[in-house]
Amino acid sequence: MEIIVTGRHTQIGQRFRDIVETKMNRVTTIAPDAQRVQIVVTHEGNPRQADTAKKVEITVRAGRTVARAEASSADEFSALDIALDKLTLRLRRSRDRRKDHRRGYNNAVPVDLGAVAPTATDTAEEAHADSADALATDLGPGESVEVQVGDTPIVIRRKLHIADPMSIDEALYEMELIGHDFFLFVNKATNRPSVVYRRHGWSYGVFEIDTAENVKRPHSKRQ
Repeated sequence: MEIIVTGRHTQIGQRFRDIVETKMNRVTTIAPDAQRVQIVVTHEGNPRQADTAKKVEITVRAGRTVARAEASSADEFSALDIALDKLTLRLRRSRDRRKDHRRGYNNAVPVDLGAVAPTATDTAEEAHADSADALATDLGPGESVEVQVGDTPIVIRRKLHIADPMSIDEALYEMELIGHDFFLFVNKATNRPSVVYRRHGWSYGVFEIDTAENVKRPHSKRQ
């Protein structure tokens, strides 16, 4: 497994690198297919934030799967331990969840909130949104654009992300790995933009977006 350690506004000592090499065995024990681990250490120069002066971010890549965790502490060694605890917990939960799924158990019971009707906006906001949409149509994968809303300090940042449609179960798996409370995806069963989110424990919700016109159509006629 490839291990990459970099620093932002700080130098990485050999002792820290040696400890990282040793502790990464915890990752390979849980995720033996892990191919690459990237660790970024960031130093916060504000003396008022001495207790969280060092932040450690860990990103694990195993094929197309990505797991992340981060933590801050007074020193990089403590931050590494905290972040690694978070990461291994997420990897274990994802591993156990896959095992339960193969056995036929599905503890994650999504709650479908249905389609959401579009809300009304005033004419000025619609005009600004139209201009942002026009710019977004020219974006390529991974590209972004920022549009200021009139004379206000509000700036809207648009970015195009290409993703393969996936099932709800696959979206929950990806959400667990990156440690977020929600995950945006395209539901391959409905082709709708959707969000899975954490409710409590192993209970999750599913939020789908569609237009009123599409909802009125028979399911068999949807593309």
